[in-house]
Amino acid sequence: MSVGAGLLALLLSSAAPGGSLPVSRDQILEAMMRTHGFDPATTTNGPRFQAEVVLRLARDARAHDPEARPLFIGHAEWFSAFLARTQLVTETAPPFVRLAYEHGQDMEIDYRWDRVVRAAEGPRPELAANVAIWWPRTREGPASYSFEDLLSTPRLKVTNKRVITYRLLDFGDMLVFGEIEGLLGRPTTGVLGFLFSIIGEGQVAENRMVISADGLQIARARSRKAFIEVTTTVTVHPDGRTEKDLPLSRPDLAALEARLKRPLRVSYRPLDSRAGQ
Repeated sequence: MSVGAGLLALLLSSAAPGGSLPVSRDQILEAMMRTHGFDPATTTNGPRFQAEVVLRLARDARAHDPEARPLFIGHAEWFSAFLARTQLVTETAPPFVRLAYEHGQDMEIDYRWDRVVRAAEGPRPELAANVAIWWPRTREGPASYSFEDLLSTPRLKVTNKRVITYRLLDFGDMLVFGEIEGLLGRPTTGVLGFLFSIIGEGQVAENRMVISADGLQIARARSRKAFIEVTTTVTVHPDGRTEKDLPLSRPDLAALEARLKRPLRVSYRPLDSRAGQ
C-alpha cells in the first residue's frame, strides 16, 4: 500500500461511535511529537509509545472538554501521524503499526474516572482510562491477525483479536495496562519460547512499566494459558533491544522492579463501549 493510498484513506476515515469526540491527525501528531527518548518504531517500545500518546490526548481533553466525551482515534489518522513522527513511509512502517492500519483498527479512549475505577485502595491513579481497539465486523473479515517480531530478543509472535480492550492507569511513577483482553503473544526463541511451544500462545493479562532516569523501560508482564500463568520482568532499551530480567550491571534498577511487584488494589467498572459492535 502506497503513501498515496494512505492519504486517500484519510479522506474516507471511519466515523466515531455516537457520543465520541474525533481526534484529528494534527492533534495526534502533536501528541506524538512530544514523546522523546526512545524509538517508537520497535514492537517492544510500542506499548510505551501508545500509552504516552493516549494519556497526553486524554489529559488535553480533560482540560478542554467540559463534557469529558470519550475520544475516537481513527486508524488512518493515527497511521498518518505515526509516519510523519517517524519519517517513515508505508512500506517501511513496522508490522505492528502497518497491520493495524491495514485492518482498520480504530481506538476509543474513555477517561472518565467513574466509568473506569470502582474503588482503589492505596496509591490512587492520576488518570485512568478504558481503551478499546477494534476493526469493524464483516462476514468476510478476519477474527484476528498475527505477526512475528524478528528483531526482538527473544523473538515474539503477537496476535491481535478483532476487539482488544484494556484499562490504562497512570500512577505517576508507574503505568499499568490492566484487564487486557484480545491480545495474545508468545516468545518463539529461547527457554521461554520452548515453554510456550508446549502450553501454546498465552493471553496477555497485565503489563506494568516504569522508566528509569536514563530511559530504560522496566516492564513486568503477566500472561496466562488455561491454568498456567507466566510473569516475567523485561528490560527494554531505548532502541528496542530487550533482555530478560534486569541487567546484571544495574543493581540500581532493583528498586524499580520492586515498585512493579507491589500489590495493586483496584477494582474496575464494567466496560461500557460500543466499540466493535
